[in-house]
Amino acid sequence: MRTETLLRQTRRHFPRFNVDEVKILPIEKGGSDRKFYRVRCSAEQSLILVKYNLEREENRHYVEIAQFLETHGIHAPRIYHHDAEEGLIWLEDLGERDLFGNRNEPWLVRRAFYESALDEIRKLHQLPESVCVEMREHLPAEFNSALYLWEQNYFFENCLGRCFKVELSKIEKLSALPAFHEIADQLASLPRVLVHRDFQSQNILVRNGQAYLIDFQGMRPGLIQYDLASLLYDPYVDLTPAECDELLEHYCGEKPSAKFLDTLRLCAMQRLMQALGAYGFLGLVKDHKHFLQHIPKAIRSLREVVEKIDGLDLFEKSLAELQ
Repeated sequence: MRTETLLRQTRRHFPRFNVDEVKILPIEKGGSDRKFYRVRCSAEQSLILVKYNLEREENRHYVEIAQFLETHGIHAPRIYHHDAEEGLIWLEDLGERDLFGNRNEPWLVRRAFYESALDEIRKLHQLPESVCVEMREHLPAEFNSALYLWEQNYFFENCLGRCFKVELSKIEKLSALPAFHEIADQLASLPRVLVHRDFQSQNILVRNGQAYLIDFQGMRPGLIQYDLASLLYDPYVDLTPAECDELLEHYCGEKPSAKFLDTLRLCAMQRLMQALGAYGFLGLVKDHKHFLQHIPKAIRSLREVVEKIDGLDLFEKSLAELQ
């Protein structure tokens, strides 16, 4: 959609703005198929405009999820207007600073931001089942065995196959390891809550010291530990084991149990495999080359996780050969 059309639509829905002052500037945002723009309405006021793909079902639910989060006191951008026919959303501009942008700050500074993010995601995780039911029709498929297996195969195809050119016969041997299916079934058997699904540093904005969730259109029923793994094993930033322990204790209110940590480890494996598959796909198929730079760190993290999981010795050995 051309800038002139976006300007015309903005002026139409926000007639109080001075026509001569409204300006639209594109924002580069990860590997999303959505287009983001900052709408400067005046020297003091701005909005974010999102143009989304009408063909992607999860994009259609962004507004409903944002309103759901606001209703339940979870910090996220406020929706100002939604044009469903054109696939346009005007929402609150929370600024450009995210957790990723704070990655070089001292830990004492970053810890407060991370704790704020964990406080917000805990609100989501603690919503009662009776409240969550109302959102089911607006959400993608829940985390079940099929989805966990899809994440694994996404990694095998787009990371091992596409990035590292591993032979198909070897990939098939690895993907057929019984442990992968057992892990998928084990995780799928656990009670689910609503999860963000992409709870990482670039999807958490920080304004006035307070964390706000964005890019939550993939929200669905899943496991608490999946969101925590997304944040603590985030390939975009470096967190030491001690820092991760501090954050886990903040989230749990106490030292987490061995069972909780075991599930976290399995979710970390899943999350890292999903992320690596995405990096391969976005970097080589969608030609967003900058994603490829995060593969080495994610592979190292995945190897560290996998070496503590029974039944995956062959997989751990294969990951070691990639480094």
